[in-house]
Amino acid sequence: MANPNLEAGDTVPAFQADGHDGENVSDKSLRGSRYVLYFYPKDDTPGCTTQACDFRDNMARLQGAGYTVLGVSPDSLKSHEKFSSKYELNFPLLADPDHAVAEAFGVWREKKNYGRTYMGIVRSTFVVDEAGTLTHVYDNVKAKGHVDRVLSEVTA
Repeated sequence: MANPNLEAGDTVPAFQADGHDGENVSDKSLRGSRYVLYFYPKDDTPGCTTQACDFRDNMARLQGAGYTVLGVSPDSLKSHEKFSSKYELNFPLLADPDHAVAEAFGVWREKKNYGRTYMGIVRSTFVVDEAGTLTHVYDNVKAKGHVDRVLSEVTA
């Protein structure tokens, strides 16, 4: 398992994944641009929908600050297409069915819910600069209000 303790100043881990928009995205293809990579557990669930719609609704502010947004979950491309279409999301969702990207970022971890222990995505966000350096790392975040927090820190 990859290092779950990524911090601001670290180099973004190597990754690649297919987006629901048909594009293959990797750390190399994103070099030279600033981006927000956020991990969420599952398409079309209450918290994940809240978070995705919050990114959607704040896209102008994020783009104004020079950032693109990419969402990552273990869901399939077909699930991402349906989720994106249903909520008119204006950014790509990356499919990570084997959770390789989540493991590289250390967000595929043991979780506990209602007394059950299982492996899954811990809701987390990584902000990356043009050089591929992590500038902000948000681990185990709450969906509601998270985008405002990110924006307040990256535009400060």
